Amino acid sequence: MLKKIHVLLLLFASLLAHAQQQYYELHEFVTDSAQIFNNNQVQDLNERLVDFEQKTTNQIVIVTIEQLGFETIETYANGIFNQNGIGQKDKDNGLLIVFSELDREVRIEVGYGLEPYITDAVSSRIIRNTMIPNFKEERYFEGINEAINQIIEFLNNPEALAEFKQEIEESERKDDMIGFAFLCLFLLVFIVVGGFFFFRSYRNIIEVFRGIFIGKLGVLPGLFMLISGSLSSLFGLLFMIIPLAVAYSVYASDHNIMTNIVDRPIELLWVLVPFFVIAAFIAFVKIRIMGEENLNISWIKNDKTYYRKTFSSSGSHSFGSGSSGGSSSSFSGGGGSSGGGGSSGSW
Repeated sequence: MLKKIHVLLLLFASLLAHAQQQYYELHEFVTDSAQIFNNNQVQDLNERLVDFEQKTTNQIVIVTIEQLGFETIETYANGIFNQNGIGQKDKDNGLLIVFSELDREVRIEVGYGLEPYITDAVSSRIIRNTMIPNFKEERYFEGINEAINQIIEFLNNPEALAEFKQEIEESERKDDMIGFAFLCLFLLVFIVVGGFFFFRSYRNIIEVFRGIFIGKLGVLPGLFMLISGSLSSLFGLLFMIIPLAVAYSVYASDHNIMTNIVDRPIELLWVLVPFFVIAAFIAFVKIRIMGEENLNISWIKNDKTYYRKTFSSSGSHSFGSGSSGGSSSSFSGGGGSSGGGGSSGSW
């Protein structure tokens, strides 16, 4: 039994060791497994990255592969970064570019020490604006080479990096404004449609009160019509309010406004009090202003002519909406690590 357990432990250790060695052991700053570069391009990139490390101690490493297999590019980049210890152990100043040809994906993985400079937003913009336009035309060297130029410039020139970050912020503000404009347009559609339902139904509710006050509409039939009409009016009102509440919860600090509304449905019923009071008041004022009818009450009996002319002609006495709608170039990691900072892109 102990022998079997020993064998299982050895097998498990072997599998674990194999899993830990699944990534490339890097010996150069450029490992072109996908063979997307020619020899001169590999040599040029290696020499530049060696020179950059000697001057700054920052390490930039490039790895190209044909296909990821079952891993995501984020997992693969993080694994190869940490297994090879890219960057200095005490600085974590490494940066890795992983390019997968058949998956048409690329990632910039950034060590902890460089994350304040090459932020997620910066790496994302480099991928989107520099790499991918070249990759779409199969200009792989140009895309990576231009990205390397930008990264080296940003790490050597704080002013250039600050200017680039300012451009990103301005672009994000512009995108936010465009998104806000679309949101306003979206809300306007809901408000207009909801306002139409509300206005038409509420107008009929006012007329129901007027009919009751002048005795041409029975109180009991009128109450049923008020209930039916109030549902349609409240539907239109909610059609306007709910999108506004959702938008408010997105942009404001209180993200639970919709939950607070749903959790207190009884309190919403108090909306009906001013809802009906205002409608009754408007109906009363109309009667007084017109001065053509006297106040009168009929509990059950309706004036059929008045009813047919005022409500049936609209086709909606239920108040429904009615709508539908080399050695010198050798690489040796210093033990740096990455916590997953960086960005990915595909084309």
